[in-house]
Amino acid sequence: MNSMTGFGRGEASGGGVSVTVELKSVNNRFRDLQLRSPREYAALEPRITNSIKQRFARGRIDVYIRRVCRDGSVGVMADRGLARTYLRTLVDLAEQLPGVDATVPVTFLAGLPGVLTTVESEVDPTSEWTVLDAALTAAMDHLGGMRAREGAVMRDSLLELIEELSDHRQKVELEADGIAARLRLRLMDRLNKLVSDRVDPDRLAQEAAILADKADVAEELSRLHSHCLQFRQALSLKEPVGRRLDFLAQEMNREINTIGSKAAEHAVSALVVDMKSTLERIREQVANVE
Repeated sequence: MNSMTGFGRGEASGGGVSVTVELKSVNNRFRDLQLRSPREYAALEPRITNSIKQRFARGRIDVYIRRVCRDGSVGVMADRGLARTYLRTLVDLAEQLPGVDATVPVTFLAGLPGVLTTVESEVDPTSEWTVLDAALTAAMDHLGGMRAREGAVMRDSLLELIEELSDHRQKVELEADGIAARLRLRLMDRLNKLVSDRVDPDRLAQEAAILADKADVAEELSRLHSHCLQFRQALSLKEPVGRRLDFLAQEMNREINTIGSKAAEHAVSALVVDMKSTLERIREQVANVE
């Protein structure tokens, strides 16, 4: 089981370039890739995103790629026309200012905006894929390791929380044992005090039984127990389980809410509050599981 948060960085060099890839991952219900790469790698972006998608199933992942050319791949070009324009303008200015030398050093002209520009030789992006792929793989390994370590910590925490929820469920089961019979007796006693002797006792007992059956939470407790078992099993899987855990947490919440609405005794109501509190902590952690 993996977390969805983490950071990864990878570097590689070869063929006159150095490439650095950084990956930053945060929570997201789906997989959302945000890629920022040099214009030279525009044609390689589908391959980059495909590699990341094969590795990570969920999370927002920001991808930053930096490319640096080494010696031999960058040249310098001079704009002679612009330099002449600068020179004429400076000479004209010097002639209008008494005592100013009209001589203009070439080094001064070279430093003026636009006179000298760097020009990179034409890039074949496919020839650099090996270097880029090596940096990307290293970054994904780094990120994957961090997500796995955080996931292991989360798994231990979730196992403790699901055990806590199971303990609360068992206590509810003990408290709810015989609740229908107790409620039926209480209802019969109250109704006998309120109604006259003309009421059919069989009809009275039938209505009391119906109300008592509505307070029976045995089915909800059974389903909740099944969900807890499935939750534990999912935590041991190697594949991404975040969506499965999220679904199970929703189902557990449904059963707990139903138990709370049917609870007819204070002890059960108090335990329902404990279950809701534990489940909320579970859901907070599940939101970060891949």
